[in-house]
Amino acid sequence: MITADPALTVADFATESIAIDQLASQGYVIVPNFLAREQCLELYHYARQLDAQAWQQAGIGRADSYTTNSAVRQDKIRWLQPELPYESAYLKMMDQLRLELNRELFMGLFDYECHLAHYPPGAFYRKHLDAFKGRSNRILTTVFYLNPDWQEQDGGQLVIYGEQGEVLETILPEAGKLVVFLSDVFVHEVLAGLRDRFSITGWYRLNASIGGVIDPTR
Repeated sequence: MITADPALTVADFATESIAIDQLASQGYVIVPNFLAREQCLELYHYARQLDAQAWQQAGIGRADSYTTNSAVRQDKIRWLQPELPYESAYLKMMDQLRLELNRELFMGLFDYECHLAHYPPGAFYRKHLDAFKGRSNRILTTVFYLNPDWQEQDGGQLVIYGEQGEVLETILPEAGKLVVFLSDVFVHEVLAGLRDRFSITGWYRLNASIGGVIDPTR
């Protein structure tokens, strides 16, 4: 399982890769080797061996507006659960990163939610924003890739767009790579690939609780 001391620690994220500075200056950052290859492979094999019943068809919207639409999104997801060892280890590691981000950037990030995502061959996710200003407490999006030996011809790239619709980044979903970006700023999409594609997508959130209910439906 994932160890408590990954090859690239939270301190490395903040200093050696100067990822914090890049995130602060441009609103997104790409960290090529956030975890060691061996740890990525363990997560990859864990995701692959999950039963079909462990996954659900991904949807769009929230609460009463939640719906599935295969013309927009075709991946399957599994929300991580803290009582399961592999999933707990990842959640704990990302919570360490939350503390580091708060310490360095004073972002006030309150918690973190995330899910495994499986894109079968040909599956895609059309252009979208993860949050809308004033309508969500999702602040930072994280995408961590698990796919070993992924090649350009395999497709499945994450495309991040700028304010004028220009392409800022086209990112290959290679094992060990972490992408972090502001949830309400960057439109992005997932292109169709030729292989099964696995990632862990998550969101750091502010505390928007009302009456003890975190992020209530509005």
